[in-house]
Amino acid sequence: MSDQIKSIVEKLNKEPFKKNYNLITFDSLESMQLLQLLNDVLGEIDPKHVVDIREEMPEQTAKRMLSLLGILKYKPPGSITDLSTFRQGLVIGSKPVIHPVLHWLLQRTNELKKRAYLARFLIKLEVPAEFLQDDTVADTNKQYEDLMEAFKNLHKECEQLKTSGFSTAEIRRDITAMEEEKDQLIKRVERLKKRVETVQNHQRMLEIARQLRVEKEREESLAQQKQEQKNQLFHAEQRLQRVQLQLKDMQHAVVDSKPESLMKRLEEEMKFNSYLCSEKFPRELDSKKQSLYFLQKVVSEPAMGQSDLNELETKINEVNAQINQLIEKRMMKYEPIDSKFSMYRQQASIISRKKEAKAEELQAAKEEMSNMERQMLQKANQARELDGTEVLKGDEFKRYVNKLRSKNTFYKKKRLEIAEITAEYGILQRTEELLKQRHEAIQQQLQAIEDKKGISGYSYTQEELERVSAAKSEMDEMKGRTLDNMSEMVKKLNAMVADKKSSLAPIIKELRQLRQNCQELTQECDGKKVQYDSCAAGLESNRSTLEQEVKGLREECIQEESCYHHTNCMKKNLEVQLQRAKDEMKTYVSPDPQDRRKAIREQYTRMILEQENLGKKLREKQKAVRESHGPNMKQAKMWRDFEQLMECKRECFLKQQHQISVGQVIQEGGEDRLVL
Repeated sequence: MSDQIKSIVEKLNKEPFKKNYNLITFDSLESMQLLQLLNDVLGEIDPKHVVDIREEMPEQTAKRMLSLLGILKYKPPGSITDLSTFRQGLVIGSKPVIHPVLHWLLQRTNELKKRAYLARFLIKLEVPAEFLQDDTVADTNKQYEDLMEAFKNLHKECEQLKTSGFSTAEIRRDITAMEEEKDQLIKRVERLKKRVETVQNHQRMLEIARQLRVEKEREESLAQQKQEQKNQLFHAEQRLQRVQLQLKDMQHAVVDSKPESLMKRLEEEMKFNSYLCSEKFPRELDSKKQSLYFLQKVVSEPAMGQSDLNELETKINEVNAQINQLIEKRMMKYEPIDSKFSMYRQQASIISRKKEAKAEELQAAKEEMSNMERQMLQKANQARELDGTEVLKGDEFKRYVNKLRSKNTFYKKKRLEIAEITAEYGILQRTEELLKQRHEAIQQQLQAIEDKKGISGYSYTQEELERVSAAKSEMDEMKGRTLDNMSEMVKKLNAMVADKKSSLAPIIKELRQLRQNCQELTQECDGKKVQYDSCAAGLESNRSTLEQEVKGLREECIQEESCYHHTNCMKKNLEVQLQRAKDEMKTYVSPDPQDRRKAIREQYTRMILEQENLGKKLREKQKAVRESHGPNMKQAKMWRDFEQLMECKRECFLKQQHQISVGQVIQEGGEDRLVL
């Protein structure tokens, strides 16, 4: 209770109330002041309730507050279950009634403001059925409901826009920037119009520019269609590869198999699939539907508190206990007769569980196999994209390995030959070096002999003349050969041109005819495409309208279902409350005093008496404190004055002691001088 009062005082001292309360002043408020404070808090939530309660009757005030609390969905705490007691406490301004209400209101003020605002427009007026027989009243009521639904949708859109992250300041800045850009564009267009008007045939040029823009848009759409068709072609090729792979696998499986084994395998697959379709999948579907039904039921029900959850748990425990008792009774009743059947049932249940486990394992293995096949296809596609070749399998891979082995042997043989050739090349290179050395030595000897004889350079000149004559003879031979080759090449080219002309003549005729056919087919394709686009646009518009209608009908169905579930839950809650009220009435009317003491009314009456006695004691204690407050304050002031007086005396004593010590020092110094 003290934590509750602390939180109330903290909230009241903040914006927008600013009451400047503390725990004592808040606890000392009278009933009328508490009621006025509660009314102020309700007025902050709903401005219609900003009134002075002294100007209206207590019953009217209680009725107004109860109606607003009912709209805000306030539930009295566990200590106040009797609605009449709660209403009476609200009328007289009882603290145990008003404090929880204030605490509940101040903890969720913003949420309750929103709820009060929506209640002004969403609380439906109940029109009697006999008045709805009138057409005008029925039409007006229908318009009223339509407006209410429109308000709901607009409010949802508003909340979504608020939470979408767009602030009004940013939107306003964007709007102003767009308006400025619009003005600039308008001015620019006007300037361009003035410029263009001076040009000849500007209308025709504008028309050509418009056609150019249309053709560019058409080109973009065609490019997009081309890309889509490429994607479709790629997917089709992938499907073809998968099908070819499946075909190869089936062919490999069929090569070494017999008709009996194939039939046996097909029978096993058929049994497994029939088991899945007839037993496993229907059972899983029923369980999913049941769980979906329970989830929808939980979602449609209103939010439940801790007390509701506790009641449901107790009910569940009771029902489970009853089920266990019934099972035990049934087992005790039928055990001696059906002992053998129970054993068979247990075996059958064990076998069925094993069957389900194996079916799940088989299903998981099939899914894993399909995933591995998918990964294998992806890896094969990646390898094909990198190398441009397919991944080899089976016999092809064996042939490829044998081919690699033969190439490896051939490579080793050629490598040996290369080693022999390199060895021979080394020997020849060494021989060449030796011959070059001998040639240089001979040349030096020859040059020395020529110098002695006086004919130096004779051998060099002779070698040069021989080399020039040999080069001239080679050039003459090359010229003759080139002329002969050129004449032969010209003859061959002429013959080839004649042959190509004769062979291409019928092909050119066919090509002309094919070009005419291509132009005709292109025109026909364009016409068909225009028809297709118009038909597709019409079908698309019809589909969009039908989708909108279906969406609206689904939303109406969901709303009606939620209303039905809400009404059903409210009905059950009212039945429970009515049953509790009947039980309370029985205990209260019972002649047995022990039962009467168990009645909630008697318990609360005793608690109220105890609280009133406690309040009287506290008021007496408060009165005694108030009476002794003045003398106590006077005595405290006298003690403070006495304390100041003693502090002053202590300071004077300390100063006097200090002066005496200084005088003694001065006197001792004078005596020392006299001695000197």
